Amino acid sequence: MPALLPSSWTAPLWSASAPWRSWHRPLVLFSAAMAVTAVVSAVGLVVDDRVLVGAPIWAKPFKFAVSFVAYCLSLAWMLSFLPRGRRAGRWAGTVVALASLVEMVIIVGQVIRGKRSHFNQATPFDEALFTAMGVTVAVLWLGTLVVAVLLLRARIADRASAWAMRCGVVLALAGAAVGFLMTRPAPGQRRGVSEVVGAHSVGVPDGGPAMPLTGWSTTGGDLRIPHFVGMHALQLLPLLVMVLAALAPRFARLTDDRVRLRLVLLASGVYAAAFALILWQALRGEPLVRPSGVTLGAAGLILVAAVAGTYGALRASAPHPGPAPGTRAPDGADAGTSKELAA
Repeated sequence: MPALLPSSWTAPLWSASAPWRSWHRPLVLFSAAMAVTAVVSAVGLVVDDRVLVGAPIWAKPFKFAVSFVAYCLSLAWMLSFLPRGRRAGRWAGTVVALASLVEMVIIVGQVIRGKRSHFNQATPFDEALFTAMGVTVAVLWLGTLVVAVLLLRARIADRASAWAMRCGVVLALAGAAVGFLMTRPAPGQRRGVSEVVGAHSVGVPDGGPAMPLTGWSTTGGDLRIPHFVGMHALQLLPLLVMVLAALAPRFARLTDDRVRLRLVLLASGVYAAAFALILWQALRGEPLVRPSGVTLGAAGLILVAAVAGTYGALRASAPHPGPAPGTRAPDGADAGTSKELAA
């Protein structure tokens, strides 16, 4: 039996979501291509036993393809909420799709050649490819920045949904920017001299002991961790709003749009703090799986702030009580039956 919601309930953005056919087409098509690439890479992991920098050679294109599916579909969906005729949004999405395509072509091409794509300056050709990848990453970042600005300016009815998208894309930009830190010469490397300039790991060489599946270092810092955490705020914060909307029929406080907005802003702040902590941990050369006392203390403070903030957000306001059941509304209807039904 459907739950009864107060008449003050504001349906979240998802209930009025634009059909998928109106999503940004180049981003959707690129995401479909990346889904195929992920399948091909998974086959490569099984049939190709080559290892590069301590990892199966097809692991990199597989992880990049999966990540691009999530990232570009999220942007395609968000762009569908911008006003029609917003050319800047359409062009920004197309630029992101094209830049991402160039990056993936280089990554897969280097795998076929048996060469590393990132940080490779062994030959002029390899160096040119890595330089091209750097350009595509910068273009992708700028395209996402345009989308972020448009979302910040857009008028979106449900405030919790709007701020989940806005905070998500800003954190994704911060996470993507971590990639630029990886291009700095590691100790012992010199531009124009070393065959490899740049590294994922901090304090230890790339290719050492690593976590299963992710390949993140277990002996030193790893900048791929904050890179991953930041970029996927693009999916996790909007997902939080979906969860809150799903729970609203069971928990009356969540029908209050002010409560949902506070929870989203709190989650965004906590997420940003966790991202900053993980980045700081990586830059100090500390493995994720072996945090120091200082790191654990900072994580504890973030956790306490999250719990206290959640309690405060839920206690700050409650849904406005409506007329008692059985009383007459001004139009003569039974106020107890004038509530909206949740679909």
